[in-house]
Amino acid sequence: MKLKQLESLLGDLQQFSNPKVELEQYPTGPHIASRLLYTAENSFDDISNKVVADFGCGCGTLGAAASLLGAEHVIGIDIDSQSLELASMNAEDLELDIDFIQCDIGNLGWRGQIVDTVVMNPPFGTRKKGIDMDFLFVALKVASRAVYSLHKTSTRDYIRRAALRDLNASSAEVLCELRFDVPQLYKFHKKMEVDIAVDLWRFVPKCSRGR
Repeated sequence: MKLKQLESLLGDLQQFSNPKVELEQYPTGPHIASRLLYTAENSFDDISNKVVADFGCGCGTLGAAASLLGAEHVIGIDIDSQSLELASMNAEDLELDIDFIQCDIGNLGWRGQIVDTVVMNPPFGTRKKGIDMDFLFVALKVASRAVYSLHKTSTRDYIRRAALRDLNASSAEVLCELRFDVPQLYKFHKKMEVDIAVDLWRFVPKCSRGR
């Protein structure tokens, strides 16, 4: 599947109608989502015929992209039941077979490296400090090949240092810098839209089967 076709399909997905600020629910737009998954597949072969988990899946955009690119099995995980209902509808609209689990990532309880790849756009930690690293900690424990994640560019040095020193990563690479468009979703937003510089990271866990 070509990148433009993937982005177009993701652009038709339903997004949050009443996002929850405490969960930092910002939709992962089709531009960023398509590039994240397209890079994971075409540069590293981490998606097709692989078991892929979408952490904090929200509307299910990243998981849908993984499925469209030929993942063997996709699991979307989110703490919010309304998000999972929306993600399930989006999967049905695209005729994709995706499993969804309602769970706090910190309480996931998976043992060992039971998925190949984790993809995620975790909360940035503006409402709950450190939650982005909580997501990364669990992802690097359960993925056998790679973890793809978006983090604020301003935290780049900290993310790399923490991933390599504390979170079981054997490598931590910024693949590219992107602009994350945050629309005016909440009352405290003063501007119609703001774009934030984010890094697309690829982390390889220790004892990985990936490259």
